[in-house]
Amino acid sequence: MLLAVAAACSSETIEVPGETVVVEKEVIKTVEVPGETVIQEVVKEVQVPGETVVVEKVVTETVEVPGETVVVKEEVVKTVEVPGETVTVEVVKEVMVPGETVVVEKEVVKTVEVPGETVVVEKQVPVEVPVEVVKTVEVVKTVEVPGPERVMVKEVPAGYVIDPTTGKAVSAPQYGGTITAGAPAGWTLFPSDPHIGWAGAIISGVNETLGVTNWGIDRDEFDLKSLFLPVSFLTGRLAESWDISPDGLTYTFHIRQGVHWHDKPPMNGRELTAEDIEYNFHRLLGMGDFTDAGPTPFGGAAHVTSIPFESITATNKWTVVMKLTELNLGALRLILIDGMTYIMPPEVIEQNGDTQDWRNLVGTGPFELTDIVEGSSMTYVKNPDYWGYDEKYPQNRLPYVDKLRVLVLPEEATAMAALRSGKLDYRKAVWGMSIDQIESLQRTNPEIAVHPFWSRSSDSFAPNHRVPPFNDINVVRAMQMALDNETAAATYWKGYADATPHGMVATKGYYIPFEEWPEEVKQYYRYDPEAAEKLLDEAGLPRGADGTRFKAVLNYGSWASLEFAEIAVAYWAEIGVDVEIDALNYAEYHERLYSRTYEGMISAIAGAVYDPVQMVGWLHSDSKFNRGGSQWPEMDGMVEAALAATTIEEQKRLIAEADKYAMEKHWLIWGPKGPTFSLVQPWVIGYNGEFDLGPNEFHSIDARLWIDSELKEAMGH
Repeated sequence: MLLAVAAACSSETIEVPGETVVVEKEVIKTVEVPGETVIQEVVKEVQVPGETVVVEKVVTETVEVPGETVVVKEEVVKTVEVPGETVTVEVVKEVMVPGETVVVEKEVVKTVEVPGETVVVEKQVPVEVPVEVVKTVEVVKTVEVPGPERVMVKEVPAGYVIDPTTGKAVSAPQYGGTITAGAPAGWTLFPSDPHIGWAGAIISGVNETLGVTNWGIDRDEFDLKSLFLPVSFLTGRLAESWDISPDGLTYTFHIRQGVHWHDKPPMNGRELTAEDIEYNFHRLLGMGDFTDAGPTPFGGAAHVTSIPFESITATNKWTVVMKLTELNLGALRLILIDGMTYIMPPEVIEQNGDTQDWRNLVGTGPFELTDIVEGSSMTYVKNPDYWGYDEKYPQNRLPYVDKLRVLVLPEEATAMAALRSGKLDYRKAVWGMSIDQIESLQRTNPEIAVHPFWSRSSDSFAPNHRVPPFNDINVVRAMQMALDNETAAATYWKGYADATPHGMVATKGYYIPFEEWPEEVKQYYRYDPEAAEKLLDEAGLPRGADGTRFKAVLNYGSWASLEFAEIAVAYWAEIGVDVEIDALNYAEYHERLYSRTYEGMISAIAGAVYDPVQMVGWLHSDSKFNRGGSQWPEMDGMVEAALAATTIEEQKRLIAEADKYAMEKHWLIWGPKGPTFSLVQPWVIGYNGEFDLGPNEFHSIDARLWIDSELKEAMGH
């Protein structure tokens, strides 16, 4: 309960005949949240007519975390006005964590107006750190001269640089140190061959694709928090450039010269050539000397295996020509960055048949994999001969750090403790973290940056449409209408989640927004338990003597929110449906999904900002990701038409129509789109919550970050 106290006001006027009038006013406002926070605001104003107005505002915030710490934040804002001449605003911010840290940040803005001539604005942000934390120092000067000329200068003290993608001043790049990142359970079990499985968790940063998302993009233009990476934001990596024929059927890639494999047998540092590229694509697709395609688990229209290749040929040492038999709108993006198109070492494959044994892994990337402890950790070291440079600071060769360690932390409590203690430098894209955990972290460790983004609903549910009672659409409609998603978003997610129903697709331009759905469809996506019970009665599922209509099992995926699954189960119980949660680990979940041996329902992803071609492909009855197991010929025809489109605009329209049809058929039961969080220590520089530079590119970003060693040491780590 919020308790507001205080509004104490006083004023005093002093008249000195023939001289001045001084008016003093003080306002005190206190807001208390018992056991948690006390905020006090004091405003003082002194007026000297005709000369000066001084306003001082003091805001003090105290946050108590029982048994842990007390954080006191104080902000003082002082304004001095001299009419017609100068306005000075001074802001002093202080954060005190008793026994640990005191941060004082002072900002002074001075405006001098010279009518008809020049306006000079100077902003100085000096920072004093009496104990541990060092903050960014930035001086901004803007000089406006009447007429066509305008000079804007941003000056940064020694040791700092401007991040060209954000405009922020940050500690200057430095080499050395170790980045320690956290990873969920199962990462060390991934294969190290992309033709066999989800290898990016192991090999990204070691092996590379032909292209990559441009790390130097202005974040206002594209924030890199989307799992769909438009081709317009891609740049060359192993392919320096490319050409496309006017008919869209021939792609010519110019391979970058001067790229060398790691100096490790059997590659021994030899130079990468176009023949290596040809070899890898032939192996993947079953072309050339390979009679069978690689044993990849990937399929569907959003992967390179869907491209109708006629031939892939290295025409000389530095050129690869890829010819298609028919137009494919997504071909360039898939060739450049698909998760299967990491270029692997031919000599290793010829010796061993594949790269399944990570000890044999050799790449061209910024890191070399040196150790994997199953279920525990992965260790990478700097490739001293890496060819690449930082897109933000092109004079800097990558990587910055000497070592990258990835710790597998399956228990959330363990991961959070490691972050709080500084043993982890950052955790990227943590699925399923509760808002309570985030708020607790912000209370105890306000210095840790929290970056939320909304990429998908991880908390939707797919009913098995092939088995009773879920083969009756009214049963699925009732299950949807029983969920009060609006309340769950406002309470469980504390306003962070979006409860607006989506289909599978949420990529802008490729779906029809909920507000444009027909009313006859909308009604089934609104909370209405009475109507839900009526539908179940009509479906021949009355309540029994114990009040239960039927029982079902939810095969729960570990990346979803168990707490929300429990909330959903409670809602379903209110309409007489008894759902048991069967919690599965990552491997068990996917085995049930791919084999379609799950029971009544299975955790599902929806409303995803993924490649829309990939997401609509999941709706096809032949897709292994068809979580509902639906066999709907009409939908299959719509999906196939969308994939066969010859223009982007036509494809957008057809994908949107197929997606809408899936929602009309209740392909899944929608749950809110909660946030995903990335958490980063203040000494990790250059990271702003970005997700990936390509599908499964889990470690390529790590090569572009550096450690502010002075700050880390000053903070006791």
